[in-house]
Amino acid sequence: MSAFPVPFEIPADAPRSGVIRVRFRHTDRFTIIGNHLAQHPSLSAVAIGLGVYIQSLPEGADVTVKTLTNRFTEGEITVRRALNELVVEGYLERHRVPLGGGRFATRIVSYDKPGCGLPVRRAEAPGPPEPEPEPETVQAAVEPEPADLPGPAADLLARLRTVDTRLLLPWREVLRLAPAVDEWLARAATPAQIVRTLTAALPPAHVPIHHPGRFLEYRLSALQPPRLPAGPPPSVVEGPAPLITCDGCDRAFRSRDTEAVCGDCRVESSPPG
Repeated sequence: MSAFPVPFEIPADAPRSGVIRVRFRHTDRFTIIGNHLAQHPSLSAVAIGLGVYIQSLPEGADVTVKTLTNRFTEGEITVRRALNELVVEGYLERHRVPLGGGRFATRIVSYDKPGCGLPVRRAEAPGPPEPEPEPETVQAAVEPEPADLPGPAADLLARLRTVDTRLLLPWREVLRLAPAVDEWLARAATPAQIVRTLTAALPPAHVPIHHPGRFLEYRLSALQPPRLPAGPPPSVVEGPAPLITCDGCDRAFRSRDTEAVCGDCRVESSPPG
């Protein structure tokens, strides 16, 4: 038997361009994934890949950022950003569950399809027609903000508008930029330092910032500080003591004590014994 695989022959009825599918009917260890996820028009490739991976896992599997980062080659920021994309699109939900004693745990809910499994309201018998509301009472529908934003980074980004109103961010942008702020915090930058860097030297007040999310994304990337070196800081080597003049003989000698006298004068002034 030959050690080399038989080369694939393109069928005569294959399409003239594009991918050629070689299909296989799975009978075990397979997952059914909807094309609404596998071919999602706006999710990133990493988000689609993580979404497919999470849907293939059994109930109770650990899908924390740390676990997923250890499983894949992508870094923590990339994984966190992809999970936030899945939250925004409705494939994942985060729920804070009280454990007692002021402690909370975050539970992840994964939807095979956004909105599936939600209770469906039964149609009620039609009643008398309600009067039309007055025009001034009609309000535009507002898209709800997710309850579980990713911690201090999101809080920092949301509060930037209190420094300059031009830095008002939609919550989707807050979710997208939060991993970059988390990286600054991981590099030992304080929230005050981050806010000062992001809001320093802004354009003049009369100049609008049309895309505050892109503006802040550039600063978070271009001005990212380095990580602090591991270990304690190097010890400072002191230089030689300064030259001072002895009050007893005007001789110059080195000492850090401005009231000191030279060795000869110190011997002469010491009591005999």
